Amino acid sequence: MSARIRMRDLLLPLVALSVAAPALAHHSFAMFDNSRSITLHGKVTKFQWTNPHGYLEVDAEDGHGGTRHYTLELTSPNMMSRGGWTSRTIKTGDVVTTVVAPLRDGRPGGLLLEVTLPDGRHMLPGVPNAQNYRRSS
Repeated sequence: MSARIRMRDLLLPLVALSVAAPALAHHSFAMFDNSRSITLHGKVTKFQWTNPHGYLEVDAEDGHGGTRHYTLELTSPNMMSRGGWTSRTIKTGDVVTTVVAPLRDGRPGGLLLEVTLPDGRHMLPGVPNAQNYRRSS
């Protein structure tokens, strides 16, 4: 009986650590290139006001007469709402200009640093340590 108790006592912390590890890793922004930014201009195809992070999908002009689809990560709705955002701040079909920290692997996506809405309002999504993300000219 004592061998079973010891095994259980060992397994419980291991299980707890294995469940907690993905949660800790989730909040890393390491996948985004903070040494430069890109500016995208295009039409919103979807805006997700979801936890733990919101998402903005944009068909942006590619500079060659076409478009490229980008998926942009935002911060949490809680942090965005502190900056004046609501679930209706951006709507499908809106034409926006975004400043984005691109994905390091080159895929079309990134972390939204700022957005200019169709009415000219400039919104910041509340990215932690946003001042550490370099803005390209």
